[in-house]
Amino acid sequence: MLVKQIKIAILFLSLACGAAFAQSFGVEEVTRLAEAGDAEAQNNLGVMYHTGQGVTPDLNEAIKWYTLAAEQGRSNAQLNLGVLYNFGMGVPQDFEQAAYWFALAAEQGQLMAQISLAALYVSGQGVQTNYAEAAKYYGMAAEQGDVGAQLTLAEMYLSGQGVDQDYEQAAHYYLLAAEKGEVAAQFSMALMYRDGLGVEQDYEEAANFYRMAADQGHIAAMFSMAAMYESGEGIEQNFEEAFRWYRLAAGQGHPSSQNNLGLMYESGQGVAENPIRAYAWLKIASTLSTGEERVRFQSNRNQVEAQLSAEQLTEANALSDRCLESRYRECE
Repeated sequence: MLVKQIKIAILFLSLACGAAFAQSFGVEEVTRLAEAGDAEAQNNLGVMYHTGQGVTPDLNEAIKWYTLAAEQGRSNAQLNLGVLYNFGMGVPQDFEQAAYWFALAAEQGQLMAQISLAALYVSGQGVQTNYAEAAKYYGMAAEQGDVGAQLTLAEMYLSGQGVDQDYEQAAHYYLLAAEKGEVAAQFSMALMYRDGLGVEQDYEEAANFYRMAADQGHIAAMFSMAAMYESGEGIEQNFEEAFRWYRLAAGQGHPSSQNNLGLMYESGQGVAENPIRAYAWLKIASTLSTGEERVRFQSNRNQVEAQLSAEQLTEANALSDRCLESRYRECE
């Protein structure tokens, strides 16, 4: 994720900075300004050599101009140098140099430098592993609205890694990320409301955040929505909706949802009673599960199997095989 973000940042800088500057002044004028010591021109000439905009690509020239601009305190040049050293692009890979340049840029507010430096403090590359420093820079990025940093900082406050454990702060940053559509944060906020961690316990709010995450395809959230509809906890009991969410999660290979779907087919809750489909789903669940779950799901399967005729069992086994082979498209 970090690699992708940084490459996107470089691309953005290249297009937004180098191209715009070159179009406004032309390569010759940019070069003249850079040679005269203009830090902005030096950085943008570095971008142009880096990407081949108006000149022949030349990483050595890019590094030369980035360095001149960075040494004058140009934060985007410091970020670009950090990226080159971090990934060994045109220079030997050097995490210490990457951390050095990222730190200078981060202190000037460069978002990607803050995120990158935080990641280096977590991994211990180029710097000593230091979760407190990582939290500091993730905090800077989070305050700038970066969703990934908000999510990471929330997890650090939840676990007490690099910061004092603080459920309220964890909930604060999870909420910021959740409101921007971050599915993992939405699921985590649901858990915070369910358990009353950092917020007042509220099953209705938990259901709201489970739904947000489930609507984005989060499998555990789908299962949780189904369970809440089945129990009526935090939401009006509705077996049909419980069945629908279990089916969605079951179709993503979630064994607990497959087991519960089979039980609903067995009991006729939320769907017409169908022992053949019940057995098929219970067999799939017991096949895909492990440990204690597998033992429990096998017991459920065996109870349904005892009620089937030989002909029904043959049909149920065939349905189970067809369901798996079709990747859950042909299960009815």
